[in-house]
Amino acid sequence: MTPRTRARRRIVVTALVATVAVVGAGLYWFQPWKLWQDETVREALPGASRQAGAHTSGRGGAAPRTLADGTLISHEHSTSGSVRIVRLADGSRVLRLENLDTSNGPDLRVWLTDAPVREGVGGWRVFDDGKHVSLGELKGNKGDQNYAVPPGVNLADYTSVTIWCDRFDVSFGAAALRSL
Repeated sequence: MTPRTRARRRIVVTALVATVAVVGAGLYWFQPWKLWQDETVREALPGASRQAGAHTSGRGGAAPRTLADGTLISHEHSTSGSVRIVRLADGSRVLRLENLDTSNGPDLRVWLTDAPVREGVGGWRVFDDGKHVSLGELKGNKGDQNYAVPPGVNLADYTSVTIWCDRFDVSFGAAALRSL
Protein backbone atom coordinates (compact mmCIF):
# COMPACT_ATOMS: atom_id res chain seq x y z
CA MET A 1 0.00 0.00 0.00
CA THR A 2 1.39 3.32 -1.01
CA PRO A 3 1.65 6.27 1.39
CA ARG A 4 -0.89 8.11 -0.72
CA THR A 5 -3.42 5.27 -0.39
CA ARG A 6 -2.86 5.13 3.38
CA ALA A 7 -3.42 8.86 3.67
CA ARG A 8 -6.68 8.63 1.70
CA ARG A 9 -7.87 5.71 3.82
CA ARG A 10 -7.05 7.65 7.01
CA ILE A 11 -9.01 10.68 5.73
CA VAL A 12 -12.03 8.52 4.81
CA VAL A 13 -12.03 6.75 8.21
CA THR A 14 -11.70 10.07 10.05
CA ALA A 15 -14.56 11.56 8.02
CA LEU A 16 -16.77 8.54 8.73
CA VAL A 17 -16.06 8.66 12.48
CA ALA A 18 -16.77 12.41 12.55
CA THR A 19 -20.02 11.92 10.60
CA VAL A 20 -21.23 9.19 12.96
CA ALA A 21 -20.40 11.39 15.98
CA VAL A 22 -22.27 14.40 14.51
CA VAL A 23 -25.32 12.32 13.57
CA GLY A 24 -25.36 10.69 17.03
CA ALA A 25 -25.14 14.06 18.79
CA GLY A 26 -27.89 15.47 16.55
CA LEU A 27 -30.20 12.56 17.30
CA TYR A 28 -29.59 12.94 21.03
CA TRP A 29 -30.16 16.71 20.93
CA PHE A 30 -33.28 16.82 18.74
CA GLN A 31 -34.85 13.44 19.66
CA PRO A 32 -37.00 13.41 16.49
CA TRP A 33 -38.63 10.07 17.36
CA LYS A 34 -40.61 11.82 20.11
CA LEU A 35 -42.73 13.51 17.43
CA TRP A 36 -44.31 10.09 16.79
CA GLN A 37 -44.54 8.97 20.43
CA ASP A 38 -47.55 10.10 22.44
CA GLU A 39 -47.62 9.83 26.22
CA THR A 40 -51.14 10.05 27.64
CA VAL A 41 -51.61 10.78 31.34
CA ARG A 42 -55.02 10.54 33.06
CA GLU A 43 -54.67 11.88 36.60
CA ALA A 44 -57.71 12.67 38.71
CA LEU A 45 -57.80 15.99 40.53
CA PRO A 46 -56.60 15.26 44.10
CA GLY A 47 -59.46 15.44 46.57
CA ALA A 48 -62.13 15.56 43.85
CA SER A 49 -63.32 12.05 44.64
CA ARG A 50 -64.39 12.87 48.20
CA GLN A 51 -67.98 12.02 48.98
CA ALA A 52 -70.47 14.88 49.01
CA GLY A 53 -70.94 16.25 52.50
CA ALA A 54 -67.63 14.89 53.78
CA HIS A 55 -66.08 16.89 56.62
CA THR A 56 -62.55 18.24 56.41
CA SER A 57 -60.68 20.37 58.86
CA GLY A 58 -58.42 22.00 56.24
CA ARG A 59 -58.70 25.53 54.90
CA GLY A 60 -60.96 25.85 51.88
CA GLY A 61 -63.65 23.31 52.77
CA ALA A 62 -64.39 19.86 51.36
CA ALA A 63 -64.35 20.64 47.65
CA PRO A 64 -61.43 21.84 45.54
CA ARG A 65 -61.83 25.49 44.46
CA THR A 66 -60.62 26.91 41.13
CA LEU A 67 -58.55 30.07 41.70
CA ALA A 68 -57.64 30.82 38.05
CA ASP A 69 -58.13 29.30 34.63
CA GLY A 70 -57.12 29.70 31.01
CA THR A 71 -57.15 28.13 27.54
CA LEU A 72 -53.97 26.95 25.85
CA ILE A 73 -53.01 28.42 22.48
CA SER A 74 -50.44 27.06 20.03
CA HIS A 75 -46.93 28.38 19.69
CA GLU A 76 -44.07 26.31 18.23
CA HIS A 77 -46.30 23.20 18.12
CA SER A 78 -50.05 22.76 17.83
CA THR A 79 -51.34 22.81 21.41
CA SER A 80 -54.83 22.77 22.92
CA GLY A 81 -56.48 22.17 26.27
CA SER A 82 -57.23 24.13 29.41
CA VAL A 83 -55.39 25.12 32.57
CA ARG A 84 -56.75 25.54 36.09
CA ILE A 85 -55.09 26.46 39.34
CA VAL A 86 -57.00 24.72 42.09
CA ARG A 87 -56.86 25.08 45.88
CA LEU A 88 -57.38 21.68 47.48
CA ALA A 89 -59.18 21.00 50.76
CA ASP A 90 -55.86 20.89 52.64
CA GLY A 91 -54.93 24.39 51.37
CA SER A 92 -52.32 23.20 48.88
CA ARG A 93 -52.56 24.29 45.25
CA VAL A 94 -52.15 22.41 42.00
CA LEU A 95 -51.91 23.52 38.42
CA ARG A 96 -54.10 21.20 36.38
CA LEU A 97 -53.82 20.63 32.64
CA GLU A 98 -57.05 19.21 31.20
CA ASN A 99 -57.56 17.70 27.75
CA LEU A 100 -53.97 18.60 26.89
CA ASP A 101 -52.99 17.82 23.31
CA THR A 102 -49.55 18.89 22.11
CA SER A 103 -46.48 17.40 20.47
CA ASN A 104 -43.99 15.44 22.47
CA GLY A 105 -40.49 16.80 22.61
CA PRO A 106 -37.22 16.86 24.50
CA ASP A 107 -37.00 18.56 27.90
CA LEU A 108 -40.58 19.87 28.15
CA ARG A 109 -41.51 21.72 31.36
CA VAL A 110 -44.62 23.30 32.86
CA TRP A 111 -43.95 26.89 33.90
CA LEU A 112 -45.90 29.59 35.70
CA THR A 113 -44.70 32.92 34.26
CA ASP A 114 -45.28 36.66 34.41
CA ALA A 115 -45.07 37.03 30.61
CA PRO A 116 -48.06 38.06 28.52
CA VAL A 117 -49.39 35.40 26.17
CA ARG A 118 -49.03 36.49 22.55
CA GLU A 119 -50.19 34.61 19.50
CA GLY A 120 -47.86 33.78 16.65
CA VAL A 121 -44.08 33.57 16.44
CA GLY A 122 -43.69 36.71 18.58
CA GLY A 123 -45.02 34.77 21.59
CA TRP A 124 -42.76 31.73 21.28
CA ARG A 125 -39.73 32.91 23.22
CA VAL A 126 -40.95 35.47 25.80
CA PHE A 127 -41.56 33.24 28.81
CA ASP A 128 -37.99 33.05 30.08
CA ASP A 129 -37.46 36.82 29.80
CA GLY A 130 -39.01 37.58 33.19
CA LYS A 131 -40.11 35.76 36.30
CA HIS A 132 -41.02 32.07 36.03
CA VAL A 133 -41.37 29.00 38.24
CA SER A 134 -40.88 25.50 36.87
CA LEU A 135 -43.49 23.09 38.20
CA GLY A 136 -41.61 20.12 36.75
CA GLU A 137 -41.27 18.04 33.63
CA LEU A 138 -44.35 17.61 31.46
CA LYS A 139 -45.71 14.18 32.43
CA GLY A 140 -47.25 13.47 29.04
CA ASN A 141 -48.18 15.34 25.89
CA LYS A 142 -51.84 14.30 26.12
CA GLY A 143 -54.45 13.99 28.83
CA ASP A 144 -55.16 15.39 32.30
CA GLN A 145 -52.35 16.02 34.77
CA ASN A 146 -51.57 17.82 38.02
CA TYR A 147 -48.51 19.83 39.09
CA ALA A 148 -48.00 20.99 42.67
CA VAL A 149 -47.61 24.75 43.09
CA PRO A 150 -44.92 25.36 45.74
CA PRO A 151 -46.32 26.87 48.96
CA GLY A 152 -44.24 30.07 48.77
CA VAL A 153 -45.41 31.01 45.26
CA ASN A 154 -47.55 34.17 45.20
CA LEU A 155 -50.01 33.50 42.37
CA ALA A 156 -50.61 37.24 41.95
CA ASP A 157 -47.07 37.46 40.50
CA TYR A 158 -47.84 35.06 37.63
CA THR A 159 -50.19 35.70 34.72
CA SER A 160 -49.60 32.76 32.41
CA VAL A 161 -48.65 29.11 31.99
CA THR A 162 -46.43 27.70 29.26
CA ILE A 163 -45.43 24.26 28.06
CA TRP A 164 -41.76 25.20 27.72
CA CYS A 165 -39.05 23.34 25.80
CA ASP A 166 -36.02 24.06 27.96
CA ARG A 167 -33.60 22.57 25.46
CA PHE A 168 -34.57 24.96 22.65
CA ASP A 169 -35.93 27.88 24.73
CA VAL A 170 -39.32 27.90 23.03
CA SER A 171 -42.96 27.63 24.08
CA PHE A 172 -44.97 24.77 22.61
CA GLY A 173 -48.16 26.46 23.85
CA ALA A 174 -49.35 28.83 26.57
CA ALA A 175 -52.42 30.11 28.40
CA ALA A 176 -53.16 33.46 29.99
CA LEU A 177 -54.51 32.98 33.51
CA ARG A 178 -57.81 34.60 34.47
CA SER A 179 -58.32 34.95 38.23
CA LEU A 180 -61.72 33.85 39.50
